[in-house]
Amino acid sequence: MTIQKQALVIFSGGQDSTTCLFQAINEFGVGNVQAITFTYGQRHAIELERAQWIAQDLRVKQTVLDLSLIGSITHNALMDNTAAIDTSGSLPNTFVDGRNALFLLYAAIYAKSQNIHTIFVGVCETDFSGYPDCRDVFVKSMNVTLNLAMAYDFDIRTPLMYLTKKETWALADQMGVLDYVREHTHTCYLGVPNGCHECPSCVLRERGLSEYLQDKNQ
Repeated sequence: MTIQKQALVIFSGGQDSTTCLFQAINEFGVGNVQAITFTYGQRHAIELERAQWIAQDLRVKQTVLDLSLIGSITHNALMDNTAAIDTSGSLPNTFVDGRNALFLLYAAIYAKSQNIHTIFVGVCETDFSGYPDCRDVFVKSMNVTLNLAMAYDFDIRTPLMYLTKKETWALADQMGVLDYVREHTHTCYLGVPNGCHECPSCVLRERGLSEYLQDKNQ
């Protein structure tokens, strides 16, 4: 009997992970794609609500894991709704130490339990906030480490790694889901519905969309 190939998408409900979710669905078929979402004490619930809504709308099985214990050992503005966003230091104060390492570890454990080898994660080192755990070298090192740790062949895919936000919007448009991603995903650090238009995440998202639409309409 042939085992149907499956994929797991690390899914936050944001632009990048939703674009990856559509890529996985296009390649593997919606019935062979699962999403995994993490709660880690993030300062707003709207992205979790968006992730749940999108997963249900697309009929993708979603698993939600609670990793909020990380808040007992590290502090950052993404998990403190009283902290102002500050990008002036060597690292933005929205950086969550160890977050993507934890996400990939738990996603891999879950994937193996489901006989899934392919894991999509929407990290990017082109237009990004300067997080070290969004870099290609980090993801590749985790891929090797997880393979060794579990004696299992994981294939961690980062299809957005070298795309600008403009190019990520173009990719969504090529798949016919630009309006869906634009209308239903959430990216704002401050949890403002439809974006605050000021935080670094909103600025990257909106600038990329503006650049793409401007080129498209010329």
